[in-house]
Amino acid sequence: MSVVGTPSLDQLRVLIAVVDEGSFAAAGRGLNRATSAISYSVASLEAQLGLELFDRTNARRPRLTNAGEIVLAKARSVTTGVDDIKARVASIRQGLEADLTLVVDVMLPTERLVEAVQAFEAKFPTVTLRLSLEALSAVSQLVQRGVARLGIGGVMHTDDVGLELISVGQVEMIPVAAPSHPLAGPDGEVVGAARQHRQLILTVRAAFQQGLDIAVFASETWPLSDLGAKHALLLAGVGWGHMPEPMVRQDIAEGRLVRLNIPETRGGFYPLQAMYRTDTPPGPAGAWLIRKLVEQA
Repeated sequence: MSVVGTPSLDQLRVLIAVVDEGSFAAAGRGLNRATSAISYSVASLEAQLGLELFDRTNARRPRLTNAGEIVLAKARSVTTGVDDIKARVASIRQGLEADLTLVVDVMLPTERLVEAVQAFEAKFPTVTLRLSLEALSAVSQLVQRGVARLGIGGVMHTDDVGLELISVGQVEMIPVAAPSHPLAGPDGEVVGAARQHRQLILTVRAAFQQGLDIAVFASETWPLSDLGAKHALLLAGVGWGHMPEPMVRQDIAEGRLVRLNIPETRGGFYPLQAMYRTDTPPGPAGAWLIRKLVEQA
């Protein structure tokens, strides 16, 4: 079997042009080359690969062979990858980050996160955004360890040593339970009643150091590291707890959850801030994302 040659990037681009334009002549016009030069490039590519890429029965509109279809798909992948490399290098030379690792507190409303991420990717298509979600003090710990370049977390759970902090708003936290829960009735307004019922509280995963416990009132608690699991258990009526108001707004409106009127805790606001290490500030893309979050607030 003969050795397969290595196609050049130019040959692959010519192949794509012939297919996209519909003919050798049209590809030549698009690439500002003579038709003969296009034909020679394709013929050379076929000779290198040892394959016929076009069925030339119809001289006016050459049709790809089965092998040609396969090679075309790979050619598009290669040229797209090269174009991406060139764009990223150009961005880096202009001072733009190649990538941005972002860790976000689960308390940040999903709508805000989605809007910010979509706007970021539209503004900086060459910057790879690496996103992770964590709870409470885990956000600042990842930033301090250098795992994440930028964090969005709660000020009450942040060790600010070596960090720059910028306020990006707040989210309301409210006590809720299922309608069938005892605290959802008149007993919930009795001082001390909340202490007699299991409270579901959010905590960090085992890999992180636990921060201060805030707004814990019950004698029995179930620590959960997943806000979605806490939400599901609240809906099931196995306890009561505080949740971000945007996350349970629809549940309350449709009667799946009830906002509790507990004397000890009416709820409150969870302040959020962007954070980064003072010795490694974000570049233009990261700084833009912080401004976007500030504008949202």
